[in-house]
Amino acid sequence: MTNAETPQTSPVRPGTGVALEAGAARAASGRPHTAAPLSGVVVPLVTPLDRQGRVRADDVARLVDSVRAEVTALMPTLSSGEGWLLTEAQWRDMVAATVRCAGGLPVIAGVQLPDTGAVVARTRLAAELGADAVAVTTPFGAGVGQEDIVTHYERVLDAGSPVVVYNEEALSGNRIEAGTLARVCRLPGVIGVKESSGDPAFTRQLVAAGLGVPVFEGWENLLSQVPGVAGFIGPLANLEPALCTALLRDPTPALQAEVDAACETYGILRDDWYLHVKRALVARGVIGTDTTAQDARAAAAAAEAAP
Repeated sequence: MTNAETPQTSPVRPGTGVALEAGAARAASGRPHTAAPLSGVVVPLVTPLDRQGRVRADDVARLVDSVRAEVTALMPTLSSGEGWLLTEAQWRDMVAATVRCAGGLPVIAGVQLPDTGAVVARTRLAAELGADAVAVTTPFGAGVGQEDIVTHYERVLDAGSPVVVYNEEALSGNRIEAGTLARVCRLPGVIGVKESSGDPAFTRQLVAAGLGVPVFEGWENLLSQVPGVAGFIGPLANLEPALCTALLRDPTPALQAEVDAACETYGILRDDWYLHVKRALVARGVIGTDTTAQDARAAAAAAEAAP
């Protein structure tokens, strides 16, 4: 699958501590070089866009400031950031804006591109922009085999950035088997797993296996079913990071019910969850518009077609 074949529809939403050097890629700029554990709540930031599809850097700063006290790292341009739909310019501007306002929080740039070569090139760009690591899914396509997956991550790691393995199926069209994931996690440079299979039994299997890297649950509604995970990475953290942290620390039925209610209120489990998160952030005055990447593309196409 080529870059031009990147899906245009939404991917449906069905340990031990490893140190990540915050600002590792930014050390040359003179910023502090401090270690922070890769655990807790990592926020997959939405991408604030204006009506012309430009990243609103001031909105990014306000969004980061609104969650800063409750999260351990920032993850722009992944699924909640519409990473599979962003143009390269939008992706670059969002990562750069996040790095500028990170204030010591590690920045893990999401890379959602169809083939290994494109992912490697984007990983190198992420490092140039100052990201500390990348979060990467498998290559796209149902025909991708398990050996292909291992080779893919080997090549991405050769680019020199730490990697969070993003285990999902909705966008890539394939899933990493447990044995394959264990092999990948043994590769030098893998620093964690965003486990978004939607199968709590599989997640518990990974935690029990002791992969040597932290496992992060990617679904809010499953957090109480996966004791022992090192952290959580999901869209609700854009809005209610403290609640996510509370459930992660104390996965009781009562707190899970509170998280489930928040997910219902904010449309977190809908196919276009990122739009609903943006609308809630607009209502709070955190960002200025709820424009999505698809909205911006449609507006640009209409403008080109106008006489």
